Amino acid sequence: MRTHILAALVVLALITSCKKEEEPTPEPTPSGPRLILKFKFDSTQVRLDELGQPEPNLPAGRAAQNPRFNKMSAHYVEFAPTAWTLPGQGEVVYHAPETTAGGANAINFSQSVLAGQGETFLSVPLSQLSVGTYPWIRVSLGYQNYDIDFRYTDLQFGTGTYDMQGTVASFIGFNTYIGAFMINEQSLTVNDDRAQGFWAFEVIDPIIPTAPISGQSAGVTTVPNPLFASSPIPSNSCLVTGAFAQPLVITGSETSDVVIEVSLSTNNSFEWLDNGDGIYEPGAPANDMVVDMGVRGLIPTVQ
Repeated sequence: MRTHILAALVVLALITSCKKEEEPTPEPTPSGPRLILKFKFDSTQVRLDELGQPEPNLPAGRAAQNPRFNKMSAHYVEFAPTAWTLPGQGEVVYHAPETTAGGANAINFSQSVLAGQGETFLSVPLSQLSVGTYPWIRVSLGYQNYDIDFRYTDLQFGTGTYDMQGTVASFIGFNTYIGAFMINEQSLTVNDDRAQGFWAFEVIDPIIPTAPISGQSAGVTTVPNPLFASSPIPSNSCLVTGAFAQPLVITGSETSDVVIEVSLSTNNSFEWLDNGDGIYEPGAPANDMVVDMGVRGLIPTVQ
């Protein structure tokens, strides 16, 4: 009888031990108000150049369109108290994970937070932002996914042209380590680093599915920085700078969340060398080459 009781106790102890290993105690969520940032994509917002100046017109020989954004990720968020605060010397509230798996230091795309229109891309305790007054915000963008219109020309059989849609996955961070990722409904595997300007493209065609293609942009990625004279950004970064209409003031006595809408200008942000008709035709005899896939400005608004 004692033997059976001892055996039962041993089994019970083992079960209890296993259960504790399978169900670890979750870490408590920090209490208190939070700093919350949400994306907005606006094709009507003023279109800026890399110096933060309005640039409504396109250079001769180019055309552009307003891409329809699906998702975007941010790699870095910083609040600047002055126009002379250099990148990294302000209040950094977020820095996404990086890796050297591909050799050089790079953004770890597998751990990037992707957010769409009106969705939260950052939520941290408000205490991470020190008491102070902040006229400026910097957001380093790492990835964007959007749909575009294009015209396909059938050169092989000469059966005409077709107006279609496609999805672009564009990596705009300084360097990104990419494993396997979804473009729209299809995936692409890289397992290596890719420099700023790497892209993948998938045709949205349920009738004739085609394999995605990828490449490296030969153009530039426009990164508006109205503080270029006093606070330049690092080369090949996508650290977009924007000014609050009224400086953000943090007192340290806030009792509710501070929600900031980060509105990004997508006004003609997909730009190409055009053959004269204003329609993006990547397969036409006079190939329309993409020259810019950057964003065209940032306006932060406290909600």
